[in-house]
Amino acid sequence: MDLFDSMRDGNRARARPLAARMRPRTLDEFAGQEHFLGPGKLLRRMLLADRLNSLIFYGPPGSGKTALAHVIAAHTKSRFKPLNAVSAGTKEVRELLAEARQHLEDHDERTILFLDEIHRFNKAQQDVLLPDVEEGVVILIGATTQNPFFAINTPLLSRSQIFTFEPLTRDHIRGLILRAIADKERGLGKLNVRLTDDALAFLCEVCDGDARRALTALEIGVKSALAPENQNLTPQPPSLGGKGASRSPVGGGIPEILFDLELARDSIQRKVLEFDPTGDTHYDLASAFIKSLRGSDPDAAVYWLARMLESGEDPRFVARRLVIFASEDVGNADPQAILIANAAWEAVERVGLPECRLNLSHAVCYLATAPKSNACTVAIGKATKDVKEGRTLPVPKHLKDSHYRGAKEEFGHGTEYKYAHDFGDGWVDQEYIPADVEYYHPTDRGFEAKIKARLEELRKRKKGPPNEGPSSGQPE
Repeated sequence: MDLFDSMRDGNRARARPLAARMRPRTLDEFAGQEHFLGPGKLLRRMLLADRLNSLIFYGPPGSGKTALAHVIAAHTKSRFKPLNAVSAGTKEVRELLAEARQHLEDHDERTILFLDEIHRFNKAQQDVLLPDVEEGVVILIGATTQNPFFAINTPLLSRSQIFTFEPLTRDHIRGLILRAIADKERGLGKLNVRLTDDALAFLCEVCDGDARRALTALEIGVKSALAPENQNLTPQPPSLGGKGASRSPVGGGIPEILFDLELARDSIQRKVLEFDPTGDTHYDLASAFIKSLRGSDPDAAVYWLARMLESGEDPRFVARRLVIFASEDVGNADPQAILIANAAWEAVERVGLPECRLNLSHAVCYLATAPKSNACTVAIGKATKDVKEGRTLPVPKHLKDSHYRGAKEEFGHGTEYKYAHDFGDGWVDQEYIPADVEYYHPTDRGFEAKIKARLEELRKRKKGPPNEGPSSGQPE
């Protein structure tokens, strides 16, 4: 390496953001994912036994997928070749695999191919990896934020071990921030940064378990405080706070950079919520939302509603789900539920965001606290099953249409039909379907309790002596 190469490496190192510079170098420095990397856990055991096969890292941004890939490469003393599926094509992959094969033959050293955003590769591109992965020419580490069971080919999955990353905890983030402030080689240790407790707590909370986001905010705050327009070199008591750098009261030395809550808020962008209208997050949020409604928890239901709307979910999707829920899970326990859900859907169509979130919240709180019954849902399910799988029931003659000429005279349609309104309480014992067939069983909850009492009475009467009364022969 000549002088110019050394200078270029130094320039590249200085240009790297704090989050990249502070990537862990060893397993002990790595924060989080104790469920598979802690002592005695699977991945650590694989590394200690030197029995590493191809891996798929699945989890949210900033949870350590790229960092862990670098740590594994250093731990196993393997060649590390990163590739991003967004910009790489089949040609680049083939060239890299050929190079890895040659290197293995010449130097007896395997290559770790780190393929970031592997879900971006289509089926044909993923298939290119299979032979060399299977033969062990390369150790593939694929990173993805999408569910690998949907985004990655089954043959590739079967040759890989899947590890699910969780968002980092507040304690993890706190440790990483404090390490970055103290580290003089890679972090901000050469600067005199005083991070207040409330600023630290704010960063740990608002970063949402994303280490990259927390460290980026820290770096932005410190660099902006060092900007000439923000520097105030006049000594200030710590209680006055304020943005910028101030000269230590002792005089001389490095100016103190006060990183307080105000600076923390100014340094971090608005929370970007993970959301893909066709991916896991969409379905997981919708599932949590419906299950909270079904569980009669309005607080949880409103939270998941807000989460969906803030993430970019189409409010019409939410409205449709409410209309379905009103019949599927509330039903006749509260007949008003379907009316309120439909009204919310209409309001969404007419009002739109942001105001329609009020209409949706109105409907959500009502449906969550309404008595629940799935009796109507069970009834149509059983009836549909019988229609599909059972013997097809013929329409009884007395229920058949008798409006056309010759229907009664020639076929006898409707001649035995009893018009219910001609009887005392608007009910008559008459067969509409075999008497032993029952689909609807009302619950004792809400208004459906009244329906249950009425239906039980009618079913008892149906099994008792037949009704006596006039038969008008009027159409239904």
